[in-house]
Amino acid sequence: EFEVASVFDAEFRKNNAEHAYTPIVAGGENACVLHYIENNKVLNDGDLLLIDAGCEVEGYASDITRTFPVNGTFSKAQRQIYQIVLDAQLAAIESIKPGVMVVKPHQIATHVIQQGLIDLGILQADGDLSQFYMHGTGHYLGLDVHDVGAYQKNDQHRQYETGMVTTVEPGIYIRKDDKINPIYWGIGIRIEDDVLITNNGNTVLTGALVKEIDDIESLMREK
Repeated sequence: EFEVASVFDAEFRKNNAEHAYTPIVAGGENACVLHYIENNKVLNDGDLLLIDAGCEVEGYASDITRTFPVNGTFSKAQRQIYQIVLDAQLAAIESIKPGVMVVKPHQIATHVIQQGLIDLGILQADGDLSQFYMHGTGHYLGLDVHDVGAYQKNDQHRQYETGMVTTVEPGIYIRKDDKINPIYWGIGIRIEDDVLITNNGNTVLTGALVKEIDDIESLMREK
């Protein structure tokens, strides 16, 4: 893990940037620990690798997460969970535009993840989603990684405004549990992009980073 982290150290410094926050480089079940920062375990064949890292340039922060298969190929179970997270993220991003409540992307992502886990038999219809998805879907981004600003005004959810930047970062984290099929144990996946609200919708500032399953596997074959 720390060898992977060192690549980011070098790349940031070469480009006159620095880490916006302590990076998370989590292999296997370590990805199920939300703020894992030890970054010192060996990566194993068959594991996923979750990388949450972003640089700060001229005072402004980025915050990006991608999840890759260590051996270059997603297993069937990993594909299933990854696709749910990706579908949730894409749906959440699509909803973002001026006038939309800032809570809306989270509501959308939560619904997609909940239904996806129910369909796989991992979550019961009346089950507690928070055991698999226990954080918000995004936060303001700017001079700080978790930038300042209220999410409610006068007990009403705030609405997105042109010029705001938000992260969109749904995830699923499945720890060992006798009630869950073991093929899903230790899978931790998060996909995060930085989204600028524009006059008519949004622009994904980090859209050049591949996140579709086939694109990731193709990229890793090239490397």
